[in-house]
Amino acid sequence: MIQLFNELRKHGKLAAKRHPMYDKNKFGKYIMYIAAFFWIGYLIFFGITFAFALETENMEPYHLMNGGLIFVMTLDFLLRFAFQKTPTQEVKPYLLLPVKRNRLIDFLLIRSGLSGFNFIWLFLFVPFAIITVTRYYGIAGIITYCLGIWLLMVFNNYWYLLCRTLMSERIWWILLPLAVYGGLAAAIFIPETSFVTDFFVDLGEFYIEGNILIFLATIGLIVAMWLANRIIMSELIYQELNKVEDTKVNASEYKFFERYGEIGEYMRLELKMMLRNKTCKHSLRMIMIVVIAFSCLLGFTEHYDQTGMKNFITVYNFAIFGIMFLINIMGYEGNYMDGLMSRKESIYNLLRAKYILYCIAILIPLILMSPAIIMGKISILTAISLAIFTIGFIYFGLFQLAVYNNKSTPLNAKITGRQNSGTGLQNLISGVTLGAPLILLVVLKLIFGETGASWVLLIIGLSFVATSKWWIMNVYKRFMKRRYQNMQDFRSSRER
Repeated sequence: MIQLFNELRKHGKLAAKRHPMYDKNKFGKYIMYIAAFFWIGYLIFFGITFAFALETENMEPYHLMNGGLIFVMTLDFLLRFAFQKTPTQEVKPYLLLPVKRNRLIDFLLIRSGLSGFNFIWLFLFVPFAIITVTRYYGIAGIITYCLGIWLLMVFNNYWYLLCRTLMSERIWWILLPLAVYGGLAAAIFIPETSFVTDFFVDLGEFYIEGNILIFLATIGLIVAMWLANRIIMSELIYQELNKVEDTKVNASEYKFFERYGEIGEYMRLELKMMLRNKTCKHSLRMIMIVVIAFSCLLGFTEHYDQTGMKNFITVYNFAIFGIMFLINIMGYEGNYMDGLMSRKESIYNLLRAKYILYCIAILIPLILMSPAIIMGKISILTAISLAIFTIGFIYFGLFQLAVYNNKSTPLNAKITGRQNSGTGLQNLISGVTLGAPLILLVVLKLIFGETGASWVLLIIGLSFVATSKWWIMNVYKRFMKRRYQNMQDFRSSRER
């Protein structure tokens, strides 16, 4: 069994090196490593700061820290949605060999449990424990305490995998974590004395004391979560490999696109792709949920009335459609790129169709943010200027990836797809796509005021929209210069 795991790990490394996006992914990974070092420094700083800031006459600092463990675990759960993907492996070739499916799933789960993400919080708790725990429990207390924290993060990892996997199949499973964390919030904030906080205070104390029964109970919960993930993943792998759900097809043909000629046909193709394929439908549903939630929070509550949060929510709501779909531009088409290349200038018309369709889609977040506009949280000029800036400048940046993306993105496979998704550079670009408008908006407001900043963004966006025909043609020409290499890479990374 250990030999099988070593072989699968070796195959994963070889697949990463042979990946079409490997060279581009390396640069993005280096940037992500630099960012990770900064966060590690922040966590160490906070760990030392909390050790001195939480000193009181009645309680030790680690008691207060343990009482907040539930908040750390909740934050860890939320951060995983942004930084951790569900584990995948190209399963099909191994099923032709005498290898049990459950062994493959065990490998995926072990690799996820040993992920570096599960160790990141130790940079907060280790310096904290060295300062606060050593005085009473010595080095042994530090070791057992940090071991207990790590086990909690491993449990959180498998809990996240369970929720993420279920949500990827049926979006209504989002009610599961909402119910759990909503119930915990009610148990913490409604009664005068919270049993949840007391439980985690005692749990941390038991970890420090090295209570073997508590450690065994924690390991038992991890095993239970492991088994739940194993059963669900096994069923989903069976469905993906046997195409169980392929019989459910939306019969709509969107014939109103016929009047727009070949560009209309490609708009219809793009719309069908988003509404019929599992991966695209899941992304679209998640986008709608997040945009609706953020719009309601901004429009009907006062918790996000700070300028920074209003700027972030507004920019995010407009940019998320492009980031989720255009960051993989040409990746979905990589599954049938040979057919697209059979007609002259079909790629150019495809790019124009994509641009038009996603420009129209920007009306959705604009309409959903109307409550915030009516309530006076943001001005209509600011909303319109950011929408135009998004379809102008931001889409211009994202469309450049059409030249360099050369990996076929699976339309339906989630667990059985290839392990290495080559998203280092894409994650970097998506971060810049969100960060640049926020920084630019702050700078322009300082210089010109809110109204002046909105007009500047509007003019920048309109200039890129007005010249879209020319810069899309430029993207097309650069793509055609690389077409043979890209087509070869699309074929080699295509789902089989």
